[in-house]
Amino acid sequence: MRKPLLPILLTALLAGLSALPLGAHCDALDGPVVVAAKAALAKGDVNPVLAWVTAEDEAQIRAAFARTLKVSALGPEARELAEAYFFETLVRIHRAGEGAPYMGLKPAGLDVGPAIPAADKALASGDMKPVFDLMHGVLKPGLEARFKQARATRGPAPADVAAGRQAVAAYVDFIHYVDGVYRAAAGGAPAEAAEAERRAAPAETKPHHQH
Repeated sequence: MRKPLLPILLTALLAGLSALPLGAHCDALDGPVVVAAKAALAKGDVNPVLAWVTAEDEAQIRAAFARTLKVSALGPEARELAEAYFFETLVRIHRAGEGAPYMGLKPAGLDVGPAIPAADKALASGDMKPVFDLMHGVLKPGLEARFKQARATRGPAPADVAAGRQAVAAYVDFIHYVDGVYRAAAGGAPAEAAEAERRAAPAETKPHHQH
């Protein structure tokens, strides 16, 4: 059987089929981590950035923040260098906390695909419809194409081995796509997804146990 499609689907769902990794959003100079860092430095208050690192890394960020403010007071050039150091330190530690590699800060204005901007806009406006529409627009053609191919090759096992392999490949592709999308949307393994569904089900639909 083919390699499961879940990693590909996660990339497509979360990065809008962009060629850039999702981390490019957090690594960018106009990304949320650096934006929070600029606000913290402008106020002289480290608290806005602490949410972006783990509790274990908080002391390191506080120390880096204090050094940045101290050096920044020496002049414009020193401030520019100190802030660049703080941005690098903060983003690197944030990425490490996610278990992700850090490849350096990216310039502002990078194309990260449609999904991240749509998600950010939805959070700002409170309107999720554009995000639902975007996801539907990506999932519908992918599901339909694989479904049609699997249906077209479905039937009694053909005498031609090549045709049989084509049918199996279409079946596996469709099943993995559906399962991968479901797991990505449910946020975990099948057992976790089932438990999430059970908890989310209306009370009247849950089975009643007899005592």
